Amino acid sequence: MKPVFFISFVLLILFGCNKAESLNEATVDQVKFVAPNLSGDSESDANFNISQKIIKEATLRFETDDLEKSFTQIQKAVSDNKGNILNDSEGKDYGSVYRNIKVKVPSQNFDNFINAVSKGVSYFERKDISAVDVTEQYIDLNSRLKTKKKLEERYLQILQKAVKISEILEIEKQLSAIREEIEAKEGQLKYLQSRVSESTITIEFYKTIAEKEGIKISYGSKIWTAVKSGFFSLSDFLISLISIWPFIIIICVLAYFIRKRFKRKKQQS
Repeated sequence: MKPVFFISFVLLILFGCNKAESLNEATVDQVKFVAPNLSGDSESDANFNISQKIIKEATLRFETDDLEKSFTQIQKAVSDNKGNILNDSEGKDYGSVYRNIKVKVPSQNFDNFINAVSKGVSYFERKDISAVDVTEQYIDLNSRLKTKKKLEERYLQILQKAVKISEILEIEKQLSAIREEIEAKEGQLKYLQSRVSESTITIEFYKTIAEKEGIKISYGSKIWTAVKSGFFSLSDFLISLISIWPFIIIICVLAYFIRKRFKRKKQQS
């Protein structure tokens, strides 16, 4: 009677799953399974409680008269808005020196941070601000995750009733696949939530170097580079000669004998 009871139980589960196909779908080894809402609430009621999920990002570029002053202002804005500096790099181009900073701040402080950084900036060469609504994606991931967890619970119930080793192994195989999908979706949800909770802002600011100063630096640098280049070239040439001294000796000896032979021929003629 136990095998008959087990088969009846499995068929009852699968029959109930097919009826709930209109709510959610999940494929496990080409078998469709849909978990109904066990809480008694409709899907719309469950989604109603999820707040709007928005990813905010910005890119700013502007010119400044004082790099250090601008950096100090940005540092203060980061500290006041409980943010963090992720990357900080600086460099020099012909005619300008620049600094690039990437910052993360809590999303609720995004507007305050942008306003704090913008103080004293006459104009932005680039100011891109984006706000992407990912609420639907978040709801979809959350719904699929719940479905997978309910599917896992049902397989665990079936596993408790299983008797044959082949049945136990097959159910454990299905459970392993389901758990991998659960972990993947939990990771996606965590990543999405981190992007929603913290905004990323990239700031590039630069200072223009005076033209005369740039020419002096440029010509002085070129002259010094040329002197060093000539010295290193001479050193490389001498080292090359030293490294091939055996070949030079062989060539000299061959030239000596060839010349001597030609002289003998001329004397005989």
